[in-house]
Amino acid sequence: MTFRLGIISDTHGLLRPEAERRLAGVNHIIHGGDIGSPEIISALQQIAPVTAIRGNVDTAGWAATYADTALVRLAGRTFYVLHDLKALQVSPAALGIDMVVSGHSHVPKLKTVDGVLYLNPGSAGHRRFKLPVTLATVDITPDGLQPAIHDLS
Repeated sequence: MTFRLGIISDTHGLLRPEAERRLAGVNHIIHGGDIGSPEIISALQQIAPVTAIRGNVDTAGWAATYADTALVRLAGRTFYVLHDLKALQVSPAALGIDMVVSGHSHVPKLKTVDGVLYLNPGSAGHRRFKLPVTLATVDITPDGLQPAIHDLS
């Protein structure tokens, strides 16, 4: 059986209808920070359960309920979430983490290092620097993690 994870970041207060459509049917959503407003999380929770962390622009009072990092176990896999990958202070491989989710750069990226998948879904909010508007999904199967970046523009 496949467990589908939706990964979104850097919404900056904008949840595009295209993002909601792409996330429809996922089993869980991870938000990698720079949420922008609490309404974003409320809307995402209408789609699936949400794990979210705050990013550097999430400074208003509502954001205090979100941690800077999260460690979550889903479908037998372990995910570590932080906003800026440069702030990573743990060794994911040593801790048995399967995937590190980050945001901040607005640049979508998939990379595997020491058996750990590093995924930045890019920005699903306002377009910045002519970068694409993106989010990611990850299918968790008995064979492993199958990530995909989706261009919403």
